Amino acid sequence: MAISVVMPALEMAQETGKLISWLKKEGDAVAKGELLLEVETDKAIMEVESPGEGVLAGVKVQAGAEVPVGRTIAWIVRPGEVPPTEEAQAESGRKSAAPVAPSASSVVGVASQAAAGEIKISPKARRLASERGVNLARVRGSGAGGEILASDILAAAESKGAASATTADTASPISRLMAERTTQSWTTVPHFFVIREVDAGALNEARQILAAEIEKSCGVKLTHTDLLVSLVARVLAKHPRMNASWAGEGVRKNADINMSLAMAVDEGVVAPVIHQADKAELGTIAVRCRDLAERARAGKLRPADIAGGTFTISNLGMFGVDAFSAIISPPQAGILAVGRIADRVVALDGHPGIRPTMTLTLSSDHRVVDGARAAEFMRDVAEAIGNPQQWLA
Repeated sequence: MAISVVMPALEMAQETGKLISWLKKEGDAVAKGELLLEVETDKAIMEVESPGEGVLAGVKVQAGAEVPVGRTIAWIVRPGEVPPTEEAQAESGRKSAAPVAPSASSVVGVASQAAAGEIKISPKARRLASERGVNLARVRGSGAGGEILASDILAAAESKGAASATTADTASPISRLMAERTTQSWTTVPHFFVIREVDAGALNEARQILAAEIEKSCGVKLTHTDLLVSLVARVLAKHPRMNASWAGEGVRKNADINMSLAMAVDEGVVAPVIHQADKAELGTIAVRCRDLAERARAGKLRPADIAGGTFTISNLGMFGVDAFSAIISPPQAGILAVGRIADRVVALDGHPGIRPTMTLTLSSDHRVVDGARAAEFMRDVAEAIGNPQQWLA
């Protein structure tokens, strides 16, 4: 029996996906789970696996097309089998004894189009237009058939009220999503901040001692970020509330410690995840970080790479930044902002001395974590950085 290949929903609230490329051509044999196509969402370009085994046939959509989530774009058939035609699909749907009900988003979308006359607009775009006072008659849709998408409304809102006729550069999907999500987080999550300067001498020494071993056994160079991911994950195991999430009506404890790592790419920032980081060996973390960084820069992250994060580290030390405050990524309860390691004058036994130090800034969701818990967490982070080999043992 033919298996339909549909445009997948790779993110929450995703309404459409852009087909970047087919990794197989029509007539090729494919195995279940084999990479089949690349899709661009608001967050990144992701590779999608085949839903079944057979032959790729009946390809309906070519590279560059933007397609609503759930729409059939091709079929996986048995050798010699003919893919269903649109007429056959429609007839099958009419005769089905238990037809599949349209999704809530589809029903709302139809109602929205009807209410808007000839204007085709997604439900999310209609809500944004209402919130931001955008005149739909002046918006040109970029979706299939001219449908107005959320990204079109955001672009229109940014240019609304401009004093000049100069056209601004259009923001990328990742940049638009960052703008929307950081605004939502900053305006809905009660942030508070705890700052601590820590001595990084032992961290530097641990890196020097362990670097040769990691490079020899794993083939990658050990970085300060690798060490911090490993250390902070182990500290989180002692502070489960810091690894919890706000679930709307209360706090949800997360069973795993999955470390999101903020990474800069050409069009913004992505945060791939190192799952169960507290249980992973340092070499495994180093390899995983390198792999995620390379695929993030190439736009090759997969859905599983960015799912399930419970806490985030954002390190700008390599850019010469001394300290900064980061915005939480809901539903996570915290993000640790890391500044550069630099020699600074500090008090040593009552006398001025020079030591390598770094500034850490913890942003916390006050609905999940109070000031005392955040301070205790930072105390243990400082302890781990001061005795890294003991914590990694």
